[in-house]
Amino acid sequence: MGATALERQQRRLRRLQETGVGRATVFVHDECKFALDALRPYLVEARHVNLLQSFVAYVDREAARTGKDNGPQHGVFRYPGGKSWLIPEIKNWIVSSPRKPSLFVEPFAGGAIAGLTVAAEALSSRVFLSEIDDDVAAVWKTIFSERNADVEWLCGRIQAFAVDSKAVNDVLRIKPQTMRGRAFKAIVRNRMSRGGLMTDGAGLLKRGENGNGLASRWYPETLVARIRALREIRHRVTFEQSDALEVISRFAADPDALYFIDPPYTAGGNHAGRRLYTHSEVDHEALFSQTASVAGRALMTYHDVPEVRSLAERHGFEVREVSMMTTHHKLQSELLILKL
Repeated sequence: MGATALERQQRRLRRLQETGVGRATVFVHDECKFALDALRPYLVEARHVNLLQSFVAYVDREAARTGKDNGPQHGVFRYPGGKSWLIPEIKNWIVSSPRKPSLFVEPFAGGAIAGLTVAAEALSSRVFLSEIDDDVAAVWKTIFSERNADVEWLCGRIQAFAVDSKAVNDVLRIKPQTMRGRAFKAIVRNRMSRGGLMTDGAGLLKRGENGNGLASRWYPETLVARIRALREIRHRVTFEQSDALEVISRFAADPDALYFIDPPYTAGGNHAGRRLYTHSEVDHEALFSQTASVAGRALMTYHDVPEVRSLAERHGFEVREVSMMTTHHKLQSELLILKL
């Protein structure tokens, strides 16, 4: 580096120091470098300090939890917008209830990781899952049905499926005539599509994990083990393909019911939810109003936009910010909206 270039760099560093920005040397494992790259833009502006503090607390909680026990995994979907990262917060919220809830309601179930965890750990006497999407509903209807033969067929089909481009496309072209056939197709589409998208036109994985393409997301033994584990707790789970607002109103008079409400993020003109979900249109005003009227407690999750904060304020909810890392390794803030 020439003298002139060195002087320019030194002047730049002095100017940065005057604004509170300094240099730091950190050691980063190759496997973790993506995280540092993702966080870098947030480290040079003081306005991000609260977001970073929240994220560090979240990482510490996760490290403590997984350091003790990775714990059982209950989901069968790779679901866009899934809330596995929020499970510790949800469990703490449930435990903080004055008494064990009689019912845990997840009206926008999707991958249903919250409700499945609650059922598996018996955190509520009963769990009610609702999802309106036909394909997602087919999976839950099959897994929680009374027909053992359908579940055994689904498990056998998963175990026998040899993944390659032709086999995957053959499955996706078929219009199944049975619920269990539709469930298998839904699982294949979910595991093989980019980001777990199940909307029409969603593209398939190409490179995948470690360059393994389509096969990188197909774990037949794991999927079958999870399905069989869910069968063991089906006495605590009711699934119904229903409209979320109707489900919320159905149990509104029960003071011991808890609601975990994770709708598509389409409030405030957000378009991500419309891309991610087939049934993305939600009357957010009605959803807030309906939730505010229930006798029990509720926890809602939303993206952080002024329209959502305004709805929460108007309906008397408590709002908390929580940090999370997206699948694209971007740090962002989401809102936990509580009816206490």
